[in-house]
Amino acid sequence: MKRVARLADPERPILITGGCGFIGCNLANALASRGRQVIALDNFARAGAQENRDWLKSRHGERVVIEPADVRDADVLDALVARAGAILHLAAQVAVTTSLDDPKADFSVNAAGTLNVLEAVRRRNPAAPVIFASTNKVYGRLFSNDAVALRGDRYEPIDKACARGIGENTPLDLYSPYGCSKGAADQYVLDYARVFGLRTAVFRMSCIYGVRQFGTEDQGWVAHFLKQAIAGRPITLYGDGCQVRDILYIDDAVNAWIGALDRIDSISGRVFNLGGGIANSVSLRELLDLIAGVLGRRSRIVHDDWRPGDQPWYVSDITAIGRAIEWSPRVPVRAGIAALLAWLTRSLAPQAAADTLVGAQA
Repeated sequence: MKRVARLADPERPILITGGCGFIGCNLANALASRGRQVIALDNFARAGAQENRDWLKSRHGERVVIEPADVRDADVLDALVARAGAILHLAAQVAVTTSLDDPKADFSVNAAGTLNVLEAVRRRNPAAPVIFASTNKVYGRLFSNDAVALRGDRYEPIDKACARGIGENTPLDLYSPYGCSKGAADQYVLDYARVFGLRTAVFRMSCIYGVRQFGTEDQGWVAHFLKQAIAGRPITLYGDGCQVRDILYIDDAVNAWIGALDRIDSISGRVFNLGGGIANSVSLRELLDLIAGVLGRRSRIVHDDWRPGDQPWYVSDITAIGRAIEWSPRVPVRAGIAALLAWLTRSLAPQAAADTLVGAQA
């Protein structure tokens, strides 16, 4: 059953930072479809953000207000937060590779930008719930090469205590500037609940995928693999491709966010892993086999070196979030991949036609 967020003042809009990004626009669509006013703040730095903006406006008109702004602009945030009934904070620099190129910019968006959000809430609207999109990267690499065993086309941890996945009590081991900036933000969000009494919660997310995702090699890898496969281009695997992740379809992720917003008073000050869990865990090689089965052809694979902070195995233990908001993933991997494939095929068709026209005229 779909939940509608019950806020003290349902007439106030819900502010979504990064509201035209992949997860943000899906949240905006779900909330607006339930009759809520939404403010989508976005700086349009990510590929696909403008397309997602146009999609939201075409579906919801004035129910979704687009604010072209940046979370580093504290004055803009102050004004928007003062009007909001809740804040869903997803705006971020999202790629490890980009953080390695420019650690200072990564920090300014992820850590300082999050502090701007929290300070705006503390000063202007302390009753407003805040839910923050953190990442599993705050746990670091987790396993050395000799702590995992290769079974078929996937790594598995030797330690049987990890059989249900990585829990929220796992010590943070920030690895890469991206891990550091998101980890700092993660801890600020929790501390503002402890120290200032704000109604905050943290989602450490793992590999969300689905429609409206314009994936790249650096972020949104499931969509990136599909885009490469559809176009007949090679797919690069960093490492051997046996690394394992749990993936979660966007509809399930949206239901978790709205469920958390609905129950913010019972979960305030807590952190939750949000991913597909053991049942939706796949290695990169297994996912490529699945894509080949759905698409009907195999892609050429190119190998490159492991990248800094790459985890050989990460699967979320989602027990805590399941109990807290009565939630579990509903969309199995094969169905989610088929849905994303169908959407990408439709969305890429105009670009493919344009490329063909340009080639014909050359």
